[in-house]
Amino acid sequence: MSKTQRKPILNASLPAQFRQIRIVLAREPGHPEGDAEVAYIFVAPVDADGRIDPKLWRAHREACRVARQRPNEQDQLGHLVHHPGGAWGFHYDGETSLPDDLGYHFADERFVAGEYVSINESGKMHTYRVTTVSHL
Repeated sequence: MSKTQRKPILNASLPAQFRQIRIVLAREPGHPEGDAEVAYIFVAPVDADGRIDPKLWRAHREACRVARQRPNEQDQLGHLVHHPGGAWGFHYDGETSLPDDLGYHFADERFVAGEYVSINESGKMHTYRVTTVSHL
């Protein structure tokens, strides 16, 4: 199975609002067609509008995982985190030297297929498109 065709995570122990969300790099300089291999796959609770639910996140933090995918690199694994001031981001586990990737206004973003979200990666903003939102 290729990296772009991963199966959803199955976990019936989490509340029904949890989703596996895949976002891929949208069109930008150097990537005129975007890049489906530059992606994040993460698990998060979302409300009826598709926004991250902070109360459910707080109750199930450990389940809110992320995989950062880049071509020719091993996936970096981590967690969806909520920073002081309300910002959401991805914090990577283990021996990685990666800084947190910070979502731009993730609290206001709708995680539904076709929507766009922005992530600050090491001081540079990139736009991603939500490609899939799957039930766990």
